[in-house]
Amino acid sequence: MNVPPRQQTGFTLVELMVVVAIVAIMVAIATPSFVSLIQSNRVSAEVNSFAGDLQFARSEAIKQGIPVSVCPSSDGKTCLGANTWQSGWIVFSDVDGSGTVTTGDTVLRVRPAWKGGDTFAAAPSIVAVTYSRDGFANLPVASPGASILLALRTAPVNAAATRCVSVNRVGHQTVLQGGKGACA
Repeated sequence: MNVPPRQQTGFTLVELMVVVAIVAIMVAIATPSFVSLIQSNRVSAEVNSFAGDLQFARSEAIKQGIPVSVCPSSDGKTCLGANTWQSGWIVFSDVDGSGTVTTGDTVLRVRPAWKGGDTFAAAPSIVAVTYSRDGFANLPVASPGASILLALRTAPVNAAATRCVSVNRVGHQTVLQGGKGACA
């Protein structure tokens, strides 16, 4: 009885190299899109956190019947007095409406500094947003159009991922996409 030889199955070196080349091309095409997606998701989370805390401060001011402020803070206890919101911020009951933590004020919420190189600054420069007991925002007199604009810029720079939070005197905030309206 004559048994035919068994055929070898598997990949040849040429087939393997073709597959590796195709995978490398697909990774090269997909990587920039993936980085942009991660950056956009990070920015959305950062901006939504800030907008949520502004809304929380406004509702607490109305509920407690006293001013409530939001200010940049790196230690979670005191205000920085600088327009560097990416350093973290605190929401606190601001009994005297000064925009700084003083005796008798209670810290209601603390947000830590952002990781990475994203920047978040206001125009005109402000160091606190204070909501009065009726929910109105006390803004600098020089605010154009009676509102302030906090712009989040990404690192590395990605204009499509830029977001801005606009706060008007009535206390309403709006998140704007980069390149649209006042968010340049």
